[in-house]
Amino acid sequence: MKHRHPLLDRYVELDISGKSITIQGKLIDMGQDILVIHNGTQFLYIPLIHVQQLRLSKADTQEIQVPDLPFEPQNDPISYRKVLMNAKGMFSEIYITGNQSIHGYLTSVMNDFFVFYSPVYHSVIVSLQHLKFLIPYNPNVTPYTLTPEQFPLKPSPITLARTFDQQLRKLIGEFVILDLGENPNKIGVLKSIDQNIIELSTAGGNSVYLHFDHVKTVHLP
Repeated sequence: MKHRHPLLDRYVELDISGKSITIQGKLIDMGQDILVIHNGTQFLYIPLIHVQQLRLSKADTQEIQVPDLPFEPQNDPISYRKVLMNAKGMFSEIYITGNQSIHGYLTSVMNDFFVFYSPVYHSVIVSLQHLKFLIPYNPNVTPYTLTPEQFPLKPSPITLARTFDQQLRKLIGEFVILDLGENPNKIGVLKSIDQNIIELSTAGGNSVYLHFDHVKTVHLP
């Protein structure tokens, strides 16, 4: 029988990696690698690997009216991969790094990364280990209230590989933007990947070296 977490259906607060603001809400579900919080207006799907601390909220008496889950409830336990597969084609918000969220549609799920199509960044390749949370929106909501004609869902222009490592290697020689361009030194031509070290040629022609494990996203301009 599945172990029931003692904080399930309770009002909780949690700290996650890379985000200074504490997340608060009702703990709706928890699997081996992901949990679901409802904050009063939205469902947040949070991979457990980024949960630094989960605790009962001091505002535990607060009542939250929780609507039906955005995905069909399954008999099997919830899982990170299953959530991503169910979210394909649904307008969502994802949070990865810094203070930036990306709004758009999840289009493909591979072994250890997924592709997210955004009106701002277009096709973004996201490492599974760096997604902090996913928020699915109501079916009648569209990004920036754009019509389907203004924001058609386009297939990725990149031929997809099975793994994030293989995908980056396919982009050697291309002008790429890493981690949404939060740092100018993460924008440039991908020169090589050798023993998990990525060489990037920046605007001034200088080489910058980054460890593969710290690359969260990559997209083409």
